Amino acid sequence: MSVTGRLVVISGATSASGLAATRELVAAGARVVAVGHDAQKLRELADSLETGAGAAEAGQAGSLRTEICDLTDEADVTALAERVHATDGRVDGVLHLVGGWRGGGGLAGQTEEVYRFLERSLTALRHVSRAFDADLRASSSARTAIVSSTAVERPLAGGASYAAIKAASEAWARAVAQGFAKAAKDSGQPLAAASVIFRTKSLDGLEEALAQRFADLWATPAAETNDTIVELTDPSL
Repeated sequence: MSVTGRLVVISGATSASGLAATRELVAAGARVVAVGHDAQKLRELADSLETGAGAAEAGQAGSLRTEICDLTDEADVTALAERVHATDGRVDGVLHLVGGWRGGGGLAGQTEEVYRFLERSLTALRHVSRAFDADLRASSSARTAIVSSTAVERPLAGGASYAAIKAASEAWARAVAQGFAKAAKDSGQPLAAASVIFRTKSLDGLEEALAQRFADLWATPAAETNDTIVELTDPSL
């Protein structure tokens, strides 16, 4: 099993981790649909893949297509799924990278504005996972992953909203995992889809490690991977 030939959606693809994941997956032979809301940043992503080191080889291995979408808008995500199905086919993987950080100021600093900003990542996760759930359950080998935080285990007053959103996102990802397991059991088929949580203190400097670990999920049977939490650390340490 490998990611080669698989159709993978990266939601929130214009970050540094999105660029790293796009490069890794295309180099590994995946067909990638990179999704973001900023057209200019998506163009820069595509240009970077074409002009970066090893881009020629990466381009020969897999493919990249970009899509503009407001992932916090359910109707927009539904339309995105329809375009992906019409153009690329059924999805085999989703890497969810919509996120962001705001915090500080103790509980008094956990304003409604801060919470609503952070909540966008959970909203996007709910829309994207629901839009592609049937695809993933029907795939012969599907993987989906989110990036969470060690703050879930030890939330601080100054990051209460952030930790709460991450905890809710983990709960959602685990519910996705249970849905995969139930669908396989009900159909009498081996489990072929896995939902994974990557947990780290900070993604800074770990973008390449995240990309590699996500691509490597296809090398492990879904039954061993589904509903697991993977601590993401610097592989050089």
